[in-house]
Amino acid sequence: MDHNAFLDTYFEQYRALLISQQVKDTIAEFAELARGVRAAGAKMMFAGNGASASIAEHGAVDFTKQGGVRGITFHDPNLMTCFANDFGYDHWVAKAVEHYADPGDAVVLISTSGGSPSVVNAADKAREMGLKVVTFTGRHKDNPLKTRGDVNFWVPSHAYNVVENLHAIWLTSAIDLIIGKAEYETRALV
Repeated sequence: MDHNAFLDTYFEQYRALLISQQVKDTIAEFAELARGVRAAGAKMMFAGNGASASIAEHGAVDFTKQGGVRGITFHDPNLMTCFANDFGYDHWVAKAVEHYADPGDAVVLISTSGGSPSVVNAADKAREMGLKVVTFTGRHKDNPLKTRGDVNFWVPSHAYNVVENLHAIWLTSAIDLIIGKAEYETRALV
């Protein structure tokens, strides 16, 4: 296999999908929603499965620390296993949202396929509670999670790593947009 040919084709997906006017508008819409959550003294709840859980954790931490928007996740093993055991895996995130949500909160749900029942059910619960829903999905344009979102990031690709990496870039771009710059100190200099 010619690695250059493979990588040229592979990275072309990133070049084609990373930036468009629609992506920039969606990042701005997400940043504005986050500013509104911050102004209301509310929080954003992040969730996903697998690598999407890692992206959710990253987003919650950076929105809190850098963006000044409180963010939490539900990926603590005790919480996950308790809620999954008591309510079923497909409903554990929805039950976490139900237990932790306050008026004015938003829910950020990440699923490469957009079809993971645990996050789709969480979106339904959030909408039932009157919360804004932000989705990060891939694969099919009409995936179940995307149809439930107020702000939707969608990658038209079936390549999991491409979808997940674009999700991470777009999510952290919204944080930097809130801050208003790309380079900044992340800790106080002593």
